[in-house]
Amino acid sequence: MPEAHAPPGRLLPLRLFQFTATQLACCAFPIAVFLGMAASVLVWNRVDMPLARYDALLIYVLVVQLAFVALRLETWRELAVICAFHLIGLALEMFKVHVGSWTYPDAGVVRLAGVPIFSGFMYASVGSYICQAFRRFDLHISDFRRGPVTLLAVAAYANFYTHHVIWDLRWMIAAGFIVALWGSTVRFTVGGDRYRMPTAVSFLLIGVFLWLAENLGTFLNAWRYPDQQAGWHLVHVGKLGSWALLVTLSFVLVAAVKAEEGVLYGDGEARVTAPPRTRRTR
Repeated sequence: MPEAHAPPGRLLPLRLFQFTATQLACCAFPIAVFLGMAASVLVWNRVDMPLARYDALLIYVLVVQLAFVALRLETWRELAVICAFHLIGLALEMFKVHVGSWTYPDAGVVRLAGVPIFSGFMYASVGSYICQAFRRFDLHISDFRRGPVTLLAVAAYANFYTHHVIWDLRWMIAAGFIVALWGSTVRFTVGGDRYRMPTAVSFLLIGVFLWLAENLGTFLNAWRYPDQQAGWHLVHVGKLGSWALLVTLSFVLVAAVKAEEGVLYGDGEARVTAPPRTRRTR
């Protein structure tokens, strides 16, 4: 929804195009990862390669990550957050593979507890997207209750482990997020106009696109769920909620970095060291 008055109807198609183009730019790292997966499927299915597919993907994603920093598409501070989310994701992968939640069917020598190291970059790509979105959309969060949201994000991550031995608390945690984020909005810029969206809705929308990405990842045989061993089919829609919860942890990590860079959450305004940019108001 627009921040002030809605732009004229003739501008709406342009704004949608600009929004889509910016989203694609924010997804540069995830897109690069999936292009690598697709290319590896084509090559490794047709040619007997001396290097295992998962090991080649690890080299590829490392080169992509270094290129992003060298080209200044990501800062060193953002890289630190992305690496942290890589480790968090890798730890989750190791546990989930151990309990049989999914498997990595292709060959690869560079593994940790049966998990190919490149898999952590799929989680890192989520952090990369959020870092890019903060910058490219000039994101500001109003009424962001960092303490409760951080505790809930940690609880959501812990629940991925604990629900194997105790009750699954994801719905209680999701309800907690709705309460903690009630009234919180994400403000973003598209084509010079400011818009806003409920923060909880933004988490859900990211979860939807991550579920779609997960379907693409399993289709490209990056990993497989037990019910996909006989043949690929859509990932259960229940995974959508899992991704929406998991992305909150990445969001909290990135928000903490942005706070250090000068953005304060809770009052709906950004306090930065540089002079504010002039924006058109409609």
